[in-house]
This record gives sequence, structure tokens and C-alpha cells, in this order.
Amino acid sequence: MKTIAFTLNGHKTEVDVPDNELLIETLRERLGLLGTKPGCLEGECGACTVLFNGKNILSCLKLTADADGATIMTIEGVAENGALSGLQQSFIDQGAVQCGYCTPGMILASKALLDEKPRPTDEEIVRGLDGNLCRCTGYIKIIEAVRAAAFKKGP
Repeated sequence: MKTIAFTLNGHKTEVDVPDNELLIETLRERLGLLGTKPGCLEGECGACTVLFNGKNILSCLKLTADADGATIMTIEGVAENGALSGLQQSFIDQGAVQCGYCTPGMILASKALLDEKPRPTDEEIVRGLDGNLCRCTGYIKIIEAVRAAAFKKGP
């Protein structure tokens, strides 16, 4: 076991983990953050996306030991002052949520994109969501939600 210290959703966090434990396991099983979804567990679907030092990563491919000193955001950390963020609300308003399984990963990938590129083109949105699979929506509503959130923010 090794003690890993990191900032999780804005809070300093320490957790004891085995050297081979994956970040998704730590988040879900040790810390009770169930919004990070196990999908394929092979890095193919994006359901387990989290922000790691501001970049979207697949938590099923990242060892928790690598998180020492990092800043991590899960879907539970996206809300602002206890209310849905503009991006989360946009997913609802645009009908980009169906079964919801992929939604946390889609929102985090979208947040990383919008943090880097506040006014992305549709092509940039598609590239930003690459690697996040959805079996329900056909992606059009998701792209519309990201676009709407980008242009609601103001200059």
C-alpha cells in the first residue's frame, strides 16, 4: 500500500492504495464517486473520463499511484456552487442525455475542450469528443449542447 495525495474536485485528498490499483477503482470503490463509469475498461469508450491536471484522461488506464500531487476532477466536481454548471444544463436543455451512461465522460471531455478553446468550431467539438462513445444519441444533440454552452458563456 502506498499513500497518494492529490486534489480531488477542489479538496485535498489522501488515500492508501496498492501500487497496481487503477484510478477508476480508487474513485469508485474507495472514494464513493460513482459518476465515473466503468465501460470497456480498455480505454476505448470514454465512460471513465476524468480531468487530470486539466486534461481529459481515461481513468481505466491510469494508475492511482500516478496521481500523487495531481489535480483531478470527476463529474461530481463540475457543478458550480451546488448548481449544475452551464455545460451540464446545456446537455439537459439540448436533449443530449438519454440513458446517461456516457454523459459524465462526455461532459468532462467537453469541459476540457471549452477550457482550452472557449469558442470551438463543430469540427473541434467532434475532435474534442473523439474517444467518447454514445450508443443512444447519435452525437448531434451532444455537439449542439457543447456549442450552446460555448456561446452562452459570453466573450
